[in-house]
Amino acid sequence: MTYSPTPSDSTTFLMELDHRHLIHPHQTGAQRERCVFVRSKGCSVWDTAGREYLDVSGGGNWVAQVGHGRAELAEVAAKQMTELAYYSSFFEFSNDKAVRLAERLAGLAPEGINKVFYSGGGSEGVDSALKIARLYHYNRGATERSWIIGRNLGYHGASLGSGTVTGFPPMQQGVGPLLPHVERVSPPYPYRASELYGDADPTDFLIDELTATIERLGPGNVAAMIGEPMLGSGGVVAPPPGYWPRVRKLLSDNGILLIADEVVTGYGRTGVWFDSARRGMQADIIVTAKGITSGYAPMGAILMSDEIGETIAGEGAYFFHGHTYHGHPTAAAVALANLDIIEREGLVDRAGPIGSWFQAALDPAAELPHVGDLRVEGAAICLELVGDRDTKQPIMAGPAVLELRRRHGVLVRDYGPMMILSPPLVMEQQDIGRAADAVIEVLARVGPDGEPNAR
Repeated sequence: MTYSPTPSDSTTFLMELDHRHLIHPHQTGAQRERCVFVRSKGCSVWDTAGREYLDVSGGGNWVAQVGHGRAELAEVAAKQMTELAYYSSFFEFSNDKAVRLAERLAGLAPEGINKVFYSGGGSEGVDSALKIARLYHYNRGATERSWIIGRNLGYHGASLGSGTVTGFPPMQQGVGPLLPHVERVSPPYPYRASELYGDADPTDFLIDELTATIERLGPGNVAAMIGEPMLGSGGVVAPPPGYWPRVRKLLSDNGILLIADEVVTGYGRTGVWFDSARRGMQADIIVTAKGITSGYAPMGAILMSDEIGETIAGEGAYFFHGHTYHGHPTAAAVALANLDIIEREGLVDRAGPIGSWFQAALDPAAELPHVGDLRVEGAAICLELVGDRDTKQPIMAGPAVLELRRRHGVLVRDYGPMMILSPPLVMEQQDIGRAADAVIEVLARVGPDGEPNAR
């Protein structure tokens, strides 16, 4: 079947094909509406009907650090495809771009992190990190260390392994049995401290809980703990300053590795290359993706200490693990060019001003009756919606997010009660003002059920 689109029927036709053939992530079959994009540039995307939308979601998934439609990245990809589009990185085979990228990442990573293993994205990267942590202990003779500790509200991916350590119950519903030997503890969540920790100091409570969990599992049975430096999908929640250093010490005292999931926070999102170092995690393994290519090619990178790298894949070890697209030369070339843009245009440093502009522009929203909390961490922003500010009963942000798109052409994300903004790091102040005005207008009409009232 062939098709030549015309302005009058392309939208309808593509929507019909979409319904017929595509299964969408995070979607109910009852949702029949589709928004089909065909073009993008800077901080804007256009649908099949020619309508422009302001992308305040980083391509919908926290990516697009350098914005959309960068011709130089397309040129790099095209050039690489004509030279070496793909060849396996298994066994002794390698390629120049994967090697150069590994060197570049080691230079950007926290001190002591010099080994790199590639993935196709964040979920695959987390799965690899979990296997690496267990294999590290196994190769050192600690074969009983298999438990992984995650956190409630932590998001680590949607594959079987990464989805098991993810702290959102719907991710595990109906797909068991899950990855064995996974335990979760409470997250730092200052806005809901009283209901989570009572009168206790939040960090003291969390360290005591983690200590008890390790003792219950057996200190010699735990391989690693995984956590985001700040909760991303859980609502842009930064921990108290002393949280991660105390976690790090407790884990070190018990021989447990710490995996930092920086799929969201890496490559400038919060104003630094790697958020884990700033928060005192001193991670043994760092999982990255998204911003490594700004979404221009699927790629992730797992960074690890020299000791771990040598233990799992050094002399005398055989690393029986890998993916077809590990070290993909075209993706690696795009990643190198993307990192060049981030450095050349100072986009890591720009995340701070973007956050400050959003903070100031959204301050009026913080006073609205159904906005419980406004949180800003660099170019990551969350408005947590509640039915009542006293009880903090959550309400779903989905209806408000839909209204923003339909009425204002502004794209943000909803995660349950969280309205999350993760703009490209090239966004200008006037676009931030436009986005903030739209958010305030819609949230001012939101009722206790989360539905915006008609104007």
